[in-house]
Amino acid sequence: MQKEDSCFDFVENGGVSSPAGFLSSGAFAGLKQSGKADMALLYSEKECSFAGTFTSNLFCAAPVRYCREVCASMKTVRAMVINSGVANACTGLEGYNNAKATAAEAAKVLKLDDPRKVLVASTGHIGDQLPMEKIVKGIRDGAEHLSPEGGADAARAIMTTDTRPKELAVSFTVGGKKVTVGGMCKGAGMISPKMVIAPHATMICCVTTDASIDNDLLSRLLEKSVEGSFNRITVDSDMSTNDTVVVFANGASGVRILPGTEEERSFAEALDMVTAHLARAIVYDGEGVTKFITVAVTGAKNDADAEKCARAIANSPLCKTAWFGGDPNWGRILAAAGYSGASFRPENFSLFFDGVPVIRGGLPAGTQESEMAEVMKQREFTVKVDLGAGESSATVWTGDFTYDYVKINADYRT
Repeated sequence: MQKEDSCFDFVENGGVSSPAGFLSSGAFAGLKQSGKADMALLYSEKECSFAGTFTSNLFCAAPVRYCREVCASMKTVRAMVINSGVANACTGLEGYNNAKATAAEAAKVLKLDDPRKVLVASTGHIGDQLPMEKIVKGIRDGAEHLSPEGGADAARAIMTTDTRPKELAVSFTVGGKKVTVGGMCKGAGMISPKMVIAPHATMICCVTTDASIDNDLLSRLLEKSVEGSFNRITVDSDMSTNDTVVVFANGASGVRILPGTEEERSFAEALDMVTAHLARAIVYDGEGVTKFITVAVTGAKNDADAEKCARAIANSPLCKTAWFGGDPNWGRILAAAGYSGASFRPENFSLFFDGVPVIRGGLPAGTQESEMAEVMKQREFTVKVDLGAGESSATVWTGDFTYDYVKINADYRT
């Protein structure tokens, strides 16, 4: 039963096509050597306002270039095509034209009046051109199988080194009308996003909603939501050429979201629930990951220092390998904080493992190593650092480095 206004329900088996008016599918185009589904198609029965955030990597992929242009020139879109197996990155003019041709083919098959109403994204090997005959086949197959129940198939089709699909949908009510926000993402390696709004192994996310909301407000809310979710995760500190998050709003619920209203607050909270869940799911499914670690830095002089310190610890290979081995080697954490560039006095530094004191005032707190090691055995734990330099804080979600991470990435192409 739907809860009262301002409460949220998780949609059973929810995903990207859970909001009203959205259809999706997964298709077999033959891009993956495994022979598994490798193309996803998302389609809205109504025009959608939209917003996107994309990688800040200078070697951005052709689909990113294309989507940035669409975000800058179009007011509405209707569909998105995502292929796995080929990243279409570092492919020059031919790659860019192939991205445009992918959108044009989807627009033709879906009978849309402008190919720019189709966004595209790609993930997979860098440097390979898209095999357009296979892409066309996948689009046509995907269009034939579009369904409101196709979210799970779409989520599986965009996987590369992922071990499981990642999707979620939540709903809330406004004046007796239900609003749903759904989404899917992929990502397991080459994960350290730092995405920016377009007008200004890879992580790709698509979010949908049946609320009505204009592009400017949607863009502001997406930017804030991504900054607190996808931009706070790291698996291996490597930023992809293809990172993409897009959100579509088709208004099929009949609920209008206006700035400064209670409806905006509820929608923003629902959006944050979806993006945070999907972002954490990427870390949980990181390549070879066996531990989920929250690095929480407090007491920083400013926000920039807090993030510098958190990322230095979360990305340190020495910290990550120690976490894998269950080794409470706190000296590595101190070293990472010290070289992070954050400004603080070592004598004010404190460190805790899940509340267990490790360092106080820059010196060992006297806790037995065996007690610290018990924390390290857990599947999930928090490394909390207090710099004692101010009031700012930052959180980064990360995982450990394992033998499997090396195996996966040593022969990714071969």
